[in-house]
Amino acid sequence: MNFKRARTDEQRAERRRAILATADEMLTEMPVAKLSFNELSRRVCLAKANIVRYVESREAVLLELLDGHLRDWIAELAGSAPAGSAPAEGTPRERGDALAAELAESLARRPVLCDLISSQATVLEHNVSTETAIEHKHALFGAMESLIAVIRRHLPEFGEREAYDLVATAILVTAAAWPHSRPSEAMKAAYERDPAVAAMRVDFTELVGRTLAVTISGLLAREHDRPAIPG
Repeated sequence: MNFKRARTDEQRAERRRAILATADEMLTEMPVAKLSFNELSRRVCLAKANIVRYVESREAVLLELLDGHLRDWIAELAGSAPAGSAPAEGTPRERGDALAAELAESLARRPVLCDLISSQATVLEHNVSTETAIEHKHALFGAMESLIAVIRRHLPEFGEREAYDLVATAILVTAAAWPHSRPSEAMKAAYERDPAVAAMRVDFTELVGRTLAVTISGLLAREHDRPAIPG
């Protein structure tokens, strides 16, 4: 196939969108670790030498997809607690448990997002330019601010610091729990054969939910125990 370079800004943007959409579709078929630039090039019918005219690297593509999936996830959560709505009834502990379960279950419904999060620090943030890294971190900061706002609608007892700590914990526990909850074929066979080994199998939703519930309880307790500032 003869390569036809996009000449206008609109054509370049359209080709870039096609590359990102193709990579996103590939992630529904394979994990991040198996998505290669060669296969992406083949599917978009562009040689690697030409595809880099539109995206700087495989990792830069995946970082941009991570940003998009984070925005979609937070929009879903925001829909369950729209701005201006009163928090659900219940004690802070009850609302915290409900929030932890919602966060864990909503993450489990988004395997591509979880896979991208688990690869962020070790893969996605490498082989990118400083400009791309800065752009990604600004996007991540904006996403975290939006998620902090959602959390504080559920738990108005939280200040900005407590909500930020919960967001950070959610991201970090997802990064750790996701790969451990996706066992290899050999490990699956071991779990099926040996009940003692099977007890070590990680249930992603249960582990993330429990960890976040405990974190919320701890943050609420620390907030309650904080000494009052003298007037």
